[in-house]
Amino acid sequence: QVQLVESGGGLVQAGGSLRLSCAASGRTFSSVAMGWFRQAPGKEREFVAALSWGGGSTYYAPSLKGRFTISRDNAKNTVYLQMNSLKPEDTAVYFCAARRGVWSPPRAYYRENEYDLWGQGTQATVSS
Repeated sequence: QVQLVESGGGLVQAGGSLRLSCAASGRTFSSVAMGWFRQAPGKEREFVAALSWGGGSTYYAPSLKGRFTISRDNAKNTVYLQMNSLKPEDTAVYFCAARRGVWSPPRAYYRENEYDLWGQGTQATVSS
């Protein structure tokens, strides 16, 4: 059974950095795209970043571009989210998601219901 497992969350001071990882288990795993979403307390889940697995194109929430970077390691079936200059408002549970199978354009990478496999989430807390 294919699963996504996030790691790397924790507690960091404002201005610090965290690097989240999302590892896909299962020999037959393949995806069209991988995404990161986050959910802060009392708020809806929101798009953070996404990566097209085939071409490597990346997409970001406009408010986060420049501080967050999504990347991948094909050999490890792992996607990363490097988060720099963190702010208290970045505190949230961060979820990794995968879109598998056929995904015809236009692709709404920011839309969570386009993804069919989700991890359990990892907590990132930024203290002021």
